[in-house]
Amino acid sequence: MKDLAKRARSKRLAPHEYQGGVTAISNLGMYGIKRFSAIINPPQASILAVGKGEKQLVPRGEGIATVTTMSVTLSCDHRVIDGVLGAKLLAAFKSFVEDPVMMLI
Repeated sequence: MKDLAKRARSKRLAPHEYQGGVTAISNLGMYGIKRFSAIINPPQASILAVGKGEKQLVPRGEGIATVTTMSVTLSCDHRVIDGVLGAKLLAAFKSFVEDPVMMLI
């Protein structure tokens, strides 16, 4: 996995090493992009666009709290993944990001 990641960063992957996936993740948050929509790479069925994490003030009880928020957008090929299934995927993603220990259960 480390070798694949290293070669991907240096643009040295062969096409057979990155084809055939069902979904992809595009992260532009590391470049300061807050929110964007990613385009699906055929033959994949979806792509998750991840934006920059930002600190925000939110109401909490009687006061306010500082939390880190980020925007994610899911683009789906509706021939494969309909809106309900996409919404369920985003809800699961949200729950895991908010409480990572749940991935171990």
